[in-house]
Amino acid sequence: MLTLKGRTIEARIEPRVGATLLELALGAGVDWQFNCSRGTCARCRCLITEGGEQLEESTDAEWIRLGPEELDAGYRLGCQARIETTGGTISAVNRTYF
Repeated sequence: MLTLKGRTIEARIEPRVGATLLELALGAGVDWQFNCSRGTCARCRCLITEGGEQLEESTDAEWIRLGPEELDAGYRLGCQARIETTGGTISAVNRTYF
């Protein structure tokens, strides 16, 4: 199960391998903030509170935009974080900088 929490809307949905957290949030009607969907604006920044191991490795865009401290703390870019496996629970909260 995947739990996605935006500014005011939260959804629990089935994750889909290969989909990004942003794609899934928008498809579920979650008010997830974003501008570019390319990994440059960071409005889709989110905190993974559970299940980060079920996501693909961080992308170059995430390393450039977030850096090691934020990545180590569990932050990802929703437009870059892709579901790799669906065997457990994943939880993410949209935490934009502004």
